[in-house]
Amino acid sequence: MNASAPTPLRVAIIGTAKRSDYLYGPLVQALPEQVELVAVWGRSQASAHQLGDSLGVPAYTNLDQLIRETAPDIGIVSVAYHANGEVGLMAVEAGLHVLLETPIAHDLSEADAIIAAADQRGLKVEVAEQFHKRPLEQLKLSLIASGLFGRVHTSFNDFGGHGYHGISVMRSYLGFDARPIQVTGLVREFDLAPHWSRLANSHDARAETQEHGLIEFEGGQVGIFHWTNVAYDSPLRWWRSSRFLAEKGMGITVGVGLEVQERLSLLAPGGEMPQFITVERRWERVDGGALVAMLAHTGDPDQPIVRWDNPFRPQKQGHGMQWHDDEIGVAGCLLSLVDAVQNQSEPGYGAYQARLDQELILAIRLSAANGGNPVKLPLDSVL
Repeated sequence: MNASAPTPLRVAIIGTAKRSDYLYGPLVQALPEQVELVAVWGRSQASAHQLGDSLGVPAYTNLDQLIRETAPDIGIVSVAYHANGEVGLMAVEAGLHVLLETPIAHDLSEADAIIAAADQRGLKVEVAEQFHKRPLEQLKLSLIASGLFGRVHTSFNDFGGHGYHGISVMRSYLGFDARPIQVTGLVREFDLAPHWSRLANSHDARAETQEHGLIEFEGGQVGIFHWTNVAYDSPLRWWRSSRFLAEKGMGITVGVGLEVQERLSLLAPGGEMPQFITVERRWERVDGGALVAMLAHTGDPDQPIVRWDNPFRPQKQGHGMQWHDDEIGVAGCLLSLVDAVQNQSEPGYGAYQARLDQELILAIRLSAANGGNPVKLPLDSVL
């Protein structure tokens, strides 16, 4: 006789940021076997009730009352950008397992307070760092884990994502257990010609801030980080790439905006030419539908196919969500927390990794402010 399925965990959304309504609410409601949305919390009655009405659940401005009356297990913290650390700590201190927005906190001392409060209460903390959880990235990580590439020596974020997002993608290729020991950074500002900004909907002249970082890891691995703050919405900065150089091959994401292609290669038989890996998106129907899996056709006779299955693929054709890659990534973060709570295990990414990604960005900026002198890690937690 099969054991009964776990009872869905009860979820409250803590905060009324835009993603609470258009992203987190619908994601939770689309996963009824894993989670159940029971309430929302906001600082003001107007914003809380607007969100509650939109999602069809009770709204509160008093977190203690919300917990007494609706008994959530998990709090998804989705607030204004600079309130992440403050509200995240409040949710943990209220006794909730939490999925926190990025960054975990802007200050390392705030991140440390969240981690300490969770450890003291035996609570799980996951962070919605979804960039490395998107399907293409998950397939590349599966390929690296297969051993086909051997050891990854050098990893790049080249406008593939800002700040901690780009750092997490870069670190994922090296392995999240690789320990960074030193950072050298350079930050420069440059004037740009007038052009359209999609986010601001303006055609003004702009200034860009470029951030460049060289990260040295224990054991000799290298991480290289490049970013410009206009990369998401400037036709002057269309490039998107993340890369890795490995013992037995390499991988390059070639992208214009959101349209990206993967160029992954091993050695061809004879060792004189690259053998390119073919990446396939497998859909539930021949004409589309939901994503079922990502496959890499390697050309290697011992491991001809490496596969990543979408954990949110429809169990019955036509009866599942046709999520785009970013939604799959965020849902994967939520599922990581659910699994950790139900199995008393650790989340796949977690608070410590999120803190480290933020620490590395702060270290790049600190090194730049100190004339490009290398900065040893770890940083002082008061930053």
